[in-house]
Amino acid sequence: MDLPAIREAQEFLRRYIPVSRLVRAPWISNLSRSSVFLKLESELPTGSFKPRGALYALSVNLKRRNVREVVASSTGNHGAAVAYAAKLLGVPATIFLPENPNPIKRARIAELGAKIVERGRDIVAAFQHASEYSKSAEIYLLNDATDPDLPAGTATIGCEILEQLQETEVIYVPIGDTALIRGVGAAVRELSPKVKIIGIQAERAPAYFLSWKDGRVVNTNTCATIADGLATRTPDPDNVRAIRELVDDIRLVREDQMRDAIRQLLLQEHVVAEPAGAAATAALLQEEVGNASNIVLLVSGSNIALDVLRKAVCEETSA
Repeated sequence: MDLPAIREAQEFLRRYIPVSRLVRAPWISNLSRSSVFLKLESELPTGSFKPRGALYALSVNLKRRNVREVVASSTGNHGAAVAYAAKLLGVPATIFLPENPNPIKRARIAELGAKIVERGRDIVAAFQHASEYSKSAEIYLLNDATDPDLPAGTATIGCEILEQLQETEVIYVPIGDTALIRGVGAAVRELSPKVKIIGIQAERAPAYFLSWKDGRVVNTNTCATIADGLATRTPDPDNVRAIRELVDDIRLVREDQMRDAIRQLLLQEHVVAEPAGAAATAALLQEEVGNASNIVLLVSGSNIALDVLRKAVCEETSA
């Protein structure tokens, strides 16, 4: 993925997706004694950054070959993005979800007209079922973690940030399957190599953190976190190599820290974020930054389950 490919994706996506806002976060800035901005990917269609990669990857593959159906496995946001892209480009979509998925995300996929299949206890099992289903040559399995075209779409976020704030010094990026941070990192390394890229994972789903730290694939047995967008346990070797080249540091956040960040974003900055979308804010709130300039926190999604929102806001506030 080079800069011309990223620019091509940016030009294509302008036809369908608005530039997401970059807004100053006054409460977080005052608390951290820093200049902090929020990149609101949560405001995009389907409520997350995911349509960037799904729409671009599907459009590229439609030009290359006959695609009679697009298939994806997902915990929710990628599935909704694929359903959105499929509806926009006129292709039937089937989305494999783990059993008992986030109801908000499942409903969004259903509203977009995709067929939903619930299989397995987590995303790894759902992906296995999706792979088995996709053996036909005319079925395109759009895998968020390994599709070679998808990261050019997420890379457009990095381009937008640097266009909106040329003086950006640090970008905090949530890490799930790494498509987001690989895309943002690739664009930023091309355009402004001095900018630091900080990845954020859930403490209960640390597979990529451990792999990045050790320089080899480290699987985990579970990924039981409220941040379903960060719930990965089987890193891809190529992705591990990529983030070791692109990412300056990776930090872990606890469940209670993400809930606190959800609450502060909502009550102080008036921004709705799901746990994965609040992870970057959660990480910054734990740090002694002090006098840093132009920190960008990626708010990657807003599709929060009602029980999680209730616990984050009501129960914690009354505690």
